[in-house]
Amino acid sequence: MKYGFFDDVAREYVITRPDTPYPWINYIGCEGYFGILSGTAGGYSYYRDARLRRITRGRYNNVPYDNGGRYVYVRDNEDGDFWSPTWMPTQSAVEDFACRHGMGYSTIGSKRNGIRVSNRYFVPLGETLEIWQLTVTNERLVPADLSLFSSVEFCLWDALDDQSNFQRNLSTGQVEVEDEVIYHKTEYRERRNHFAYFACSEPLAGYDTAREEFLGPWRGWDKPVAVAEGRSRNSVAHGWSPMGSHQVKMTLQPGETRQVIFVLGYHENDKDAKFDPPGSQRINKKTVKPVIDKYLDAGNVEAAFAALGKHWDDLLGVYQAETPDIHTDRMVNIWNAYQCMATFNMSRSASSFESGIGRGLGFRDSNQDLLGFVHMVPERARERILDIAATQLSSGGAYHQYQPLTKKGNNDIGGDFNDDPHWLIIGVAAYLKETGDFSILEEPVVFDNQPGTEEPLYAHLQRSMQYALDRIGPHGLPLIGRADWNDCLNLNCFSDTPGESFQTTTSKDGKVAESVFIAGLMVLSAKELSDIAKETGKAEDAEFYAKVSKDMDATIREHGWDGDWFIRAYDDFGRPIGSKENAEGKIYIESQGFCTLAGVGVEDGKARKALDSVAKHLATPHGIVVLQPAYTKYYIEYGEISTYPPGYKENAGIFCHNNPWVVIGETVLGNGDAAFDYYTRINPSAREGISDTHRLEPYVYAQMIAGRDATRHGEAKNSWLTGTAAWNYYAATQFILGIRPEYEGLRVAPVIPERWTGFRVKRTWRGVTYDIAVTRKGPGNDVALTVDGNAIEGNLIAPPAEGVTTVKVEAVIG
Repeated sequence: MKYGFFDDVAREYVITRPDTPYPWINYIGCEGYFGILSGTAGGYSYYRDARLRRITRGRYNNVPYDNGGRYVYVRDNEDGDFWSPTWMPTQSAVEDFACRHGMGYSTIGSKRNGIRVSNRYFVPLGETLEIWQLTVTNERLVPADLSLFSSVEFCLWDALDDQSNFQRNLSTGQVEVEDEVIYHKTEYRERRNHFAYFACSEPLAGYDTAREEFLGPWRGWDKPVAVAEGRSRNSVAHGWSPMGSHQVKMTLQPGETRQVIFVLGYHENDKDAKFDPPGSQRINKKTVKPVIDKYLDAGNVEAAFAALGKHWDDLLGVYQAETPDIHTDRMVNIWNAYQCMATFNMSRSASSFESGIGRGLGFRDSNQDLLGFVHMVPERARERILDIAATQLSSGGAYHQYQPLTKKGNNDIGGDFNDDPHWLIIGVAAYLKETGDFSILEEPVVFDNQPGTEEPLYAHLQRSMQYALDRIGPHGLPLIGRADWNDCLNLNCFSDTPGESFQTTTSKDGKVAESVFIAGLMVLSAKELSDIAKETGKAEDAEFYAKVSKDMDATIREHGWDGDWFIRAYDDFGRPIGSKENAEGKIYIESQGFCTLAGVGVEDGKARKALDSVAKHLATPHGIVVLQPAYTKYYIEYGEISTYPPGYKENAGIFCHNNPWVVIGETVLGNGDAAFDYYTRINPSAREGISDTHRLEPYVYAQMIAGRDATRHGEAKNSWLTGTAAWNYYAATQFILGIRPEYEGLRVAPVIPERWTGFRVKRTWRGVTYDIAVTRKGPGNDVALTVDGNAIEGNLIAPPAEGVTTVKVEAVIG
């Protein structure tokens, strides 16, 4: 069953039924101000940090789940009927419901009793505010006397404290109302110099800032008393729960359309200019009023929306493909790239499944995400790399997470996830291949954000590798630490106390348990570091790191091979995990996929056998599961992975994040049919027709799909903020379509299904647009290239002469 459709021309997904199986969300904002926005206008906004600068409230695991957000109520003053054009929160019967989720905006609307209303939400570029552009049309044959009520509920800034420290928070809320603009200023009198505001373009009939006055006793957002009675209370909040609501009255003639603009924003004053007049408690509004006035003007709003569209034209235009498969085109050209930008902005902090409270930006996560967005925003990727590196510890290790507002490591989570340092090398390598900007390697970067500890970024990469070399276990494989990529494989935890964190609890010294996955990762990262050293004239370093890679490759083939597949790890007792010796968890996906994509076992046939074992034991119609057989009981020596019911999350769920490793592995082995098959199984667009099973958004990837052991096999969880986005984009664009940047040029090495007759890609790289037409002439993957009419040797296109901005490429494969 479908709940909408793709409008590829408009780059929108159009939801036509509001009762989606789960809230289907979008994000507004792409710089510092962000908002989560569901198809029924649920969600919240924040500035930079979803925990520390939460502007409006969002309650998780609510009933109904999507309750509370950016609502407008429409009331017919003739008969008192009121409703929500976004369906929620009133859930009134409406006609022509449509939510159009687009690139950085959503337009939601419907019609009831001859009144059509739509609301377009977006964040203008360069601003810390969001616009609600409400359009009201009277399709009746008689005049319509209406009242509009807006509503938001303010968060008291720190989202965790806001939902826990009630003995304080229910007494601290403060607002000001001036010139019909609502200002939320809780704690502004003391340690804060920021405030929120909510403005309306039309003269007001009233307003409310106290939630209990607007809703009334024993009422919810579905039937506020102010709306039901058609009369705002002009309330001013003192403690309790501050909110913002405007009442606008209008009479529309038959056929008349009117627009109302609401502006919700965040603003900061200089700490020495907080109040006006000085010494008072009144917010200094001199710098915010011009901003408010600007965006209450309809012409300026339209110009801002046009600029937003141009912004996304430019970003998405860097890589555009035309293939025989609509789902590939849709994801590569629009939605997968768009999701990669969302992961860049938010890492894993704020979504329908991530509360924005417990996690900041991930060290591993953010480096992996670079693979999916570096080509679109290289300048911001450079900044992100330097921010990440500045949180690295002097040991070469890393905080697993850091807070985006402070850019400091998260001590609550700490480090010792022994895969983390490798990802910095891989992220930097991706940036260098994309940009050729080797100057970043000389940038002085602190350790642990401590002034005076600066060393060049290249030294950070060296310390990353040395951290791994200093932590080698009994089999010559890397020690796992608290966990590796699989945060739930906690081989040094041994927790038997309820409430303990599996990630931060350590009961062992960590000198025995080893990870074959990290070993495969190390083969790749050492290769990348060797290449970086070679490109920068450090021949001795290049030779050293090449040997590290080669030696670890050999160690994996000796101690990490189980006969038909790669072992996953060794536990604290030195026993293999992911082996035929195990009763449960005999085979894992991670070591098969990553070792193969790193090139381990390609020449001696082990890689082929490993991926054949994946097809035999792990592949399902909905994707490849993490492991088999699923764990049916708790193994204290394995940790959190065995706490999940079979088929869910890491315990034999389908982790869409690691499925692309197998996709890439199949392309490394030249098997385009298998690579594309696996790619399609988890492609959200290809799964749109089973939305009742999949349940989540059909336009973005989910982290997890329930595995074959689950009661709801095929059901997805944790959409949007997942490394799945970057890895699938990387797999599709650089390995299936095979257009990938390298230090010396652009490689054209497609590994596509045999049935494809060809495809076309436009790829902008280092200021040059390459128009690449690929034609299949026979089976196989051999490539013959013609560049601007001239045949060349090999499949690497060297950069053109200076001043050339377009290159035409014809590739024949087979």
